[in-house]
Amino acid sequence: MTASPAIPNPPADHGVAATRWAATGSLLALIVLCLAWELVLAPVRPGGTWLAIKALPLCIPLAGILKNRMYTYRWVSLVIWLYFTEGVVRGWSDKPPSQWLALAEVALCLVLFTACTLHVRLRQRNARAAEAAGAAGASA
Repeated sequence: MTASPAIPNPPADHGVAATRWAATGSLLALIVLCLAWELVLAPVRPGGTWLAIKALPLCIPLAGILKNRMYTYRWVSLVIWLYFTEGVVRGWSDKPPSQWLALAEVALCLVLFTACTLHVRLRQRNARAAEAAGAAGASA
């Protein structure tokens, strides 16, 4: 008896992988941006400021995102609005180049929020489909 050919991953699995990469990439980029902004690119005071510590809370969910924990995606999609708000305020009130960095922060926050919410949605949809397929297989 020969082994059945491998069935490729459904497109939804590719969406989950894509949203995971988008969330990981945007979170890492946001951490780098926060550090570079406050230490090198446009610090409030020359030589860097303690505002760089704002990158520290972003490092906490990094392990959960890398381990693909659903709970982390959920709470990051809520916490990220604090950084979005900071970006909007500083984008409105600061002068360039800090203003441009704030707008980059806003863009990264939007990408991270979108990636997290889509990731949770796709994983829940896949779980429901697998449960339905398992129930249909068990009743047959």
